[in-house]
Amino acid sequence: MPATPAWPPRSAPRLFVTGPLAEAMDLTIDGPQAHYLTRVMRAAPGDAVILCDDLTGEWAAQVRHAGKRDVTLDIRTRLRPREQVPDFWLCAALLKKPNFDLVLEKATELGVRRIQPLVTRRCVADKLNDERARTIVTEAAEQCARTALPELAEPLRLDALLRAWPGDRALFFADETGGEPAGESFRAHAGPAALLIGPEGGFDPAEREAIHALPQARPIGLGPRILRGETAAIAGCALWMAFAGDWHNSLARQSPLA
Repeated sequence: MPATPAWPPRSAPRLFVTGPLAEAMDLTIDGPQAHYLTRVMRAAPGDAVILCDDLTGEWAAQVRHAGKRDVTLDIRTRLRPREQVPDFWLCAALLKKPNFDLVLEKATELGVRRIQPLVTRRCVADKLNDERARTIVTEAAEQCARTALPELAEPLRLDALLRAWPGDRALFFADETGGEPAGESFRAHAGPAALLIGPEGGFDPAEREAIHALPQARPIGLGPRILRGETAAIAGCALWMAFAGDWHNSLARQSPLA
């Protein structure tokens, strides 16, 4: 006899919704998410949808009604609890919009807990469209099967960040003038950490001096080449996850539906 297909199937669409979710609960969604399910994914009654609420975890749901303006879902069962996200922040200077969009997307995919946009003297931008940024991180979390959204902070000036820096968190500073190799520094550290990445033109001398004066700052190098801001952010996050984050046990933590 043929094997019974797994339910929900791997191809089921994923959405973050407002929670908390619970077994046997009815949920009606509308707006862009309903449009995505009915017009893009062609969801019909009986189809599976995977939901996350950033509170209780990941749930399997079934479409009961798919209308032109809304979709009603029956919450069936919880697939896994909300994941434990590594205690790692990305503090990244604002870049040109498409470049910072890439940072938001990839930091989410790589498992960063908190994204702190920064304004520095050489930034080409000093504002962030909050609604657009949250849409990017939410869609990235859905795509990579995260069950916890990264915390997205309001943009902050570098001097304000340094003044309020918590005493128990290491600040790994990607210093273009050199530092300890990132992998070695990450491997040797245990505890809360953050990665500081500068803008396209780098930090100016006064900013660099202020960063070095912070007791928790640890200058690191990201290789022999000068990296663009978005490349440095992505490379640094990937290295931290590999040496100090959750990549070493990712197979054990991976959702069976991912």
